[in-house]
Amino acid sequence: MATAEVVPRRWSLVGRDAELKAFEAVLDGTGHNGFFIFGEPGVGKTRLAEECLALAGLRGHPLGRAAATGAAAGIPLGAMAHLLPDGVNLSDPVAGFATAVRLMSRAYTATARLVLLIDDLHLLDSASALLLRQLMETGAVFLVGTVHSDASSEESVVTLGRGDAVHHADLRSLTWPEVNELLRRTLAGHVHRETVDRLHAASGGNPLYLGELVRGALTEGRLANDGEIWRLSAAESLPVTRRLTDLIRHRLATVPPCGRRLLDVLALCGPVSAADLEHDPGTGVLDELERAGLVTVVQEGRRTYARLAHPLYEEVLPADITELRRQEILRERADRLERTGSRRREDAMRLASYRLAGTGTADPALLLQAARLAAYGGDHARALAFLRAIPEEDLTFPALLLLGRTLSEAGRPQEAEDVLRKADGRATTESRALSVALARTHNLMWCRGASREEAVAANDAARDRVTSPAALWALRVNEANILSNLGHHAESLRLLDSMPDEEPPVDDIAGAAAWTAAAATRASALSFLGRGEEAVRWAERALALCAKARDESRGQPPQEAAARSALVLALTESGRLEEARVAGERAYTDPAGAPTGWQRTLLVFPLARNAWLAGRPASARRWYAEIAHDTRPQGVIIRPLALAGLAAAAALQGDVRAAETALAEYAGLAVPVHVPEERLGEAWTHVARGEQEEARTVLRAAAAEARERGQFSSETVFLTDLARLGGAAETAGRLAELARTGGPLTAARARLAAALASHDPAGLSAVAGDLDRMGASLLAAEAASAAAELWRRSGDSRRASAAAARSAASAALCEGARTPVLRTAGAAVPLTAREREIAILAAEGMSSKDIAARLTISVRTVDNHLQRVYAKLGVSARRELADRLGRTGA
Repeated sequence: MATAEVVPRRWSLVGRDAELKAFEAVLDGTGHNGFFIFGEPGVGKTRLAEECLALAGLRGHPLGRAAATGAAAGIPLGAMAHLLPDGVNLSDPVAGFATAVRLMSRAYTATARLVLLIDDLHLLDSASALLLRQLMETGAVFLVGTVHSDASSEESVVTLGRGDAVHHADLRSLTWPEVNELLRRTLAGHVHRETVDRLHAASGGNPLYLGELVRGALTEGRLANDGEIWRLSAAESLPVTRRLTDLIRHRLATVPPCGRRLLDVLALCGPVSAADLEHDPGTGVLDELERAGLVTVVQEGRRTYARLAHPLYEEVLPADITELRRQEILRERADRLERTGSRRREDAMRLASYRLAGTGTADPALLLQAARLAAYGGDHARALAFLRAIPEEDLTFPALLLLGRTLSEAGRPQEAEDVLRKADGRATTESRALSVALARTHNLMWCRGASREEAVAANDAARDRVTSPAALWALRVNEANILSNLGHHAESLRLLDSMPDEEPPVDDIAGAAAWTAAAATRASALSFLGRGEEAVRWAERALALCAKARDESRGQPPQEAAARSALVLALTESGRLEEARVAGERAYTDPAGAPTGWQRTLLVFPLARNAWLAGRPASARRWYAEIAHDTRPQGVIIRPLALAGLAAAAALQGDVRAAETALAEYAGLAVPVHVPEERLGEAWTHVARGEQEEARTVLRAAAAEARERGQFSSETVFLTDLARLGGAAETAGRLAELARTGGPLTAARARLAAALASHDPAGLSAVAGDLDRMGASLLAAEAASAAAELWRRSGDSRRASAAAARSAASAALCEGARTPVLRTAGAAVPLTAREREIAILAAEGMSSKDIAARLTISVRTVDNHLQRVYAKLGVSARRELADRLGRTGA
């Protein structure tokens, strides 16, 4: 596990491929003699320059380095002195220049140019700049320089950078995906989405600031790994190291008092209207701060706002503001905002925040409005703070309903249930009774892990209090959603049989919400029934209605997350696995509407399932670990599936210890609802241990249960896995039946089982191509591997080689997945299922006696099988067998 001490000061280079390619092109081409890197402090200019220098060294260029400093700037040739050859008379600038140019040109141009790196080029003394310019023009020196972005007009930069011979690279801050990748490399593990969000936002994508934030969080124990995924604790502020504080204070040290007062206002109050700031120190100060890069002025609609140029300034500046000054600023801002009318929607949150922070109280109506805005934006902690500030006697029905929903989203389901029951007692109208019923069933099902009976009872309790067809239909849709989420997909679809085919207009907000929820529920149920293509059509219609609502400026509909989740499930089931992955990840990282809370969990689950079915265990493990972490405070409905999926993914990577840890936590869950797919964790952990017969037993039982419950998609998964583990003959018939009503992926699985059962290499090769095109890379790799073994056995080496190459190409996409078929691929003659099972157990170090006891066969039989395995694999002893197959375990 990483600590602050082991996080390297020298970060991996991420997100700079374009700049490196540009450097290589400039260095190798003609007509260029320099490469200047411009950027803000901490953005990684020196790190990139060092990488450029290393690349030049690999190409055979002699290397040099110098650092320009303010202290050396007053000394002619001070930065260059150590690079000048003997014989240069520095006391005579004219003769010295000529001698230096002659000697250095002779020394370097005969072989290769000297590639010279100078940090902080803008601080270089004028004499050194003139000498370097002459050396660059003669071709003796190729200059790599780093320059602060606000120093492009300095004399040395102008002298050395004029003309087209110097390439200028502007280094930007890292994007969200780049920060995610950098954190993953540095911490050697997956990082939770919320943690990446917070670190990216706080650092502004600046690698230096990011590194200090990570070290500070590790030092204080605020950034920790639960064994699977890294996540920051939920505290509002991030720990700022002394070094980071010093860096920022140094940056702000030259700001005059009037500018500092303006910065204090922005630090406490966030973006502030530029027009309001004109009444404080004046626009001249604001302009100066903007030119200095300390403040950013942006246009939003018809308003112009000023905000601090970097998020970390908000962390450092408040520490230097006295309490009296803080309260004065907050009260003054609140008074001014009220005088201007608080016309913007977000003004309510600002005003409530100012009042609470400045005086400790605020108007209850204002707090409720602010809480609604915060909850709508997914900021549940802030919404709770506003709601908790409302006095008990002012908690109206709308406030209680919002409080209950927010507590549920914040992972406090019992408190939410208590509040929602109280709200139900005050629900005097049909619409209020319906709102409480929907909120309660959501909380009971998703956050408390309620049984079917409890969730349906809460929904039914509202039927006696509503009479309109629209409200009764909404309750029916809600019940269908409950049943689908609990695995009763056929029943769910029957409840939706009367669903109107035509979408309601978006201005019918309640009707559009119910129709979208029904369409999304229908799509999910159809997916698990194996009807993926039909499911895709319903999910796409649900999303189209959500898009219309967005176009009508109604914001993101709450049903959109369910619709996106349903689309990923449906695309996966219909055999469009890569399309499903792209759609899900795009929604997950959408900066305009990234999901939060249960909506994120709702989207992550189909991404995890997609990764598992595609044969990408590392990705599946990351997604399942995120769900397991997010749902740890409560026993939500999806938690068992997440832990079982986590176990299966770890087992497929050969990490038996992690798989067993996840299964142990799964076994300790006290939840009333389980679904057959949870058995995948147990089955694949048996496989990782080499217990294939036990795995087959689990898969048979799970397939039978899934069939009984009408979960045909899950049944198909179990039967396919059983076929992969030597049971193709017993599954091929049933898979063929399922293929008659299923989509392309089900049909491909049925063809795979049939080809395995009949030992048909041509059929295996054909289905490998189909699976590969669908994105089911692991099944494709196994099918091609099995085909290669059969072709090899028949003596057709050309086809065997082609199939083996196809298998290797597909397996390369599978993130190190280890299955019995792939582990024993390449045998001179194919291994039987029993031989494969014994080979894997022997490779794990088990004696023949222990293997015999495990499989209930004789020791002689084990040894006979092992001898045949040795001959087929071309090895002669157990130790070679272990090397040939690789080891599983932690």
